[in-house]
Amino acid sequence: MRPLIPLKRFRSFADGLDHPEGLAFDADGALWAGGELGQIYRIDSRGRVQEVVRLGGFNLGLTFSRDQELYVCNFKLPALVRVTRKGHVLASWGRVGARKLKTPNFSVFDSEGNLYFSDSGDFNDVNGWVYRLRANGRAEVFAGPFAFPNGLSLSADEKFLYIVQSTRDNVMKVEILADGRAGKPRLYASGLHRVPDGSALDAAGNLLVTCYASDNLYKVTPAGKVSLLAYDPQGTMIARPTNLAFGGPDFDQMYVANLGRWHISRAPAGGRGQLLVNQR
Repeated sequence: MRPLIPLKRFRSFADGLDHPEGLAFDADGALWAGGELGQIYRIDSRGRVQEVVRLGGFNLGLTFSRDQELYVCNFKLPALVRVTRKGHVLASWGRVGARKLKTPNFSVFDSEGNLYFSDSGDFNDVNGWVYRLRANGRAEVFAGPFAFPNGLSLSADEKFLYIVQSTRDNVMKVEILADGRAGKPRLYASGLHRVPDGSALDAAGNLLVTCYASDNLYKVTPAGKVSLLAYDPQGTMIARPTNLAFGGPDFDQMYVANLGRWHISRAPAGGRGQLLVNQR
């Protein structure tokens, strides 16, 4: 399968990071990334890297709230941590009710201030869950169990949550019912080889998915058609990709975190990204 975006279009945007995993843009257009020793990096538009704070543990997904506070999934603490852009820790959550978090992995906000976040559980088990942190700070179970739920994306109308299942090489689609409950999960896309990790929606409703174990990216149309978006046979420019984010002056560049190396890649995405809550 020929990739939609040739590898030659990718460039290294920022280097010298400690195996970056999660990516998030703030409202000012700065890119933020996490490191494997709990580092949180701020990266300006020229790719210059600044370490803002070090939380310890290992940072996975990063997400900004509408108030421009950063929510960090740290699986070695393990906790969901709320941090200011100056690096001050404001709060953390290590459990949902009686359940201790095991592998907090990724999160996404809705427009009402609810944060959906995945707790992947164990890699070779089906004991992962998606939780919801309400705007009042109360955390609750939303849906599960899943097979290592990882990246999350929320449809533009906020009616559906897309959940990457890393150990099933697929994406599930869950309706968010009018009363806030989760509908029955259904298969949205399959054959995403191998170990899909992160995801992001573009403005046309296409879901872009990174695959950790095969150094490639997929594009899934709203109808569920899967195409190979990009591939690196040497695994050097796209190297164990985990998460991706849209950014740039026209919001049509995709930035890819490479856990297998020390840089963040950038390439034209072929379309604009879907704005997240903190970017509207």
